[in-house]
Amino acid sequence: MSWGNHSVWMEFVFLAYPSRSEPRALAFLGASLVYTWVIIGNVLIMVAIQAEARLHTPMYYFLGSLSGVEIGYTAAVVPHLLVNTLRAEKTITLLGCATQMAFFIGLGGADCLLLASMAYDRHAAICHPLRYPLIMPGTLCARLVAASVVLGLCLSFQLAASVFSLPFCPARGIQHFYCDVPPVMRLVCAQSHRHEQSVLVAATLAIAGPFLLIAASYASIAAAVLRAPSAAGRRRAFSTCSSHLAVVLLQYGCCAFVYLRPTSSYRPEQDRFVSLVYTLGTPLLNPLVYTLRNSEMKGAIARVLTRNCLPQKS
Repeated sequence: MSWGNHSVWMEFVFLAYPSRSEPRALAFLGASLVYTWVIIGNVLIMVAIQAEARLHTPMYYFLGSLSGVEIGYTAAVVPHLLVNTLRAEKTITLLGCATQMAFFIGLGGADCLLLASMAYDRHAAICHPLRYPLIMPGTLCARLVAASVVLGLCLSFQLAASVFSLPFCPARGIQHFYCDVPPVMRLVCAQSHRHEQSVLVAATLAIAGPFLLIAASYASIAAAVLRAPSAAGRRRAFSTCSSHLAVVLLQYGCCAFVYLRPTSSYRPEQDRFVSLVYTLGTPLLNPLVYTLRNSEMKGAIARVLTRNCLPQKS
């Protein structure tokens, strides 16, 4: 089987993993603990939202969908990362690399688009509270989630097809932990300015476009909150939005740093650290941010754990 001028079984080698056994063991332990918490935290959010009728609102529907997407995009890279940490040959086939890149970028893009949908939902709830049920019906929420996932995957599959149709140099060592666009583009032998432009266009659609919508939504929210007559109302509105805004700044800041710049400015060590932040750090923080500052969410998770973990009295 071949893809363009390459065999789909052609292999790349990951060069970023530690070579000594002690750092490898520590890296495996740390990544395993973080990934376990990512899965447990996001699954608890999804189960609590599904189980609690009072959480069947657009805000929590988007939060549950965001948790599902984050489980997916961490699963696209972290299990393979953990296996590579322990094994001697840290290789991946061209087909495996393209698949990993497509799903990681696609679900990461869906994550960014969902954050924009959540900002629009908060804008509708705070700026138009009386019309909120009409502005955000359940059907619109479902369509926004589906559109985020479909658009993210469409952009990423086109991007992966474009990247892996290029000629690669004989030395196929990837200076990263997984197949991401900047380190893979560094292996291309031909002049790739046109393809770099296509990467920037896809990144702009998935990152800059939604971020502008988020910025506009929060500018409108800030104006509405400042006009609120009571200090208690202003504090409540800012508290509702602060958790989402913190996640937005972390996620979009890291993604913009990695993807909204030319390949020539790629710095392996720096970019690897930033990539780990949005691969493991953001999905780790999301359950904490959205639950510790939300009494309804904390109560729902506590009730789910009580019903399922504690023995029931007969």
